[in-house]
Amino acid sequence: MADNMLIDTHTHIYAGDFDDDREVVIARALEAGVEKMVLPNIDESSVEPMLELSRQHPGCCYPLMGLHPSSVGEDYVSVLDRVALWFEREKFCGVGEIGIDLYWDVSHREEQEEAFRQQLRWAVAMALPVVIHVRNSFEEVWKVLEKEHRGELKGIFHCFSGTPEQARRVLGAGFFLGIGGVVTFRNNQLERVVEETGPEGLLLETDAPWLSPVPFRGRRNEPAQLIPIAQKVASVLGIPLPSLASITTTNARQLFRI
Repeated sequence: MADNMLIDTHTHIYAGDFDDDREVVIARALEAGVEKMVLPNIDESSVEPMLELSRQHPGCCYPLMGLHPSSVGEDYVSVLDRVALWFEREKFCGVGEIGIDLYWDVSHREEQEEAFRQQLRWAVAMALPVVIHVRNSFEEVWKVLEKEHRGELKGIFHCFSGTPEQARRVLGAGFFLGIGGVVTFRNNQLERVVEETGPEGLLLETDAPWLSPVPFRGRRNEPAQLIPIAQKVASVLGIPLPSLASITTTNARQLFRI
């Protein structure tokens, strides 16, 4: 992979899961051919660890800023006010991870929608891409996105697991599909989505430490495990791995300006 490096467009290696071996994990990723890693924020507690890692590894780790939907509560307005201040203090290559999650908790659905809407507006104002979390919420996300888009937004539908029809809507709006470990699972519909999309509409991601691909399921995920994801996608598309790496890396570089 030395001549066709990959970019992990979604990894949380600043998380506590990596406190014992973070530097080893990064070295393993670089050795495997994953040259850059995009770090989406979760909430206020994750900002400093994420920024510190980015400072320690310039040119390798790139931070995003946003409030994850699962961290949205009744106090979301004041939390968003504080999150917004970070854009004045630091440089970020996108707004994320944002969106709507109706899998774990639906009690703050309205707050999630409003927080999502506000953060989309930040992205438009700052001309930054968005990384959108969609879990049991595609239609809810789409409804908000349609009202806020106006042709000015770009970004990724993170960990896409929707239908081919939904994929066509995402691509038609100018967004990429984030493809992770799920594509390696048995009986997943992502293979059909990937076939119909082609590499031009795809970005690769691990979502480490979660969603480990086969053959690492049940273990902690990490950026080096982007390789079996890339191999699976290349196999589904019937193209050489270096070709997939070249196209998806170009996609990521252009989207995040890295």
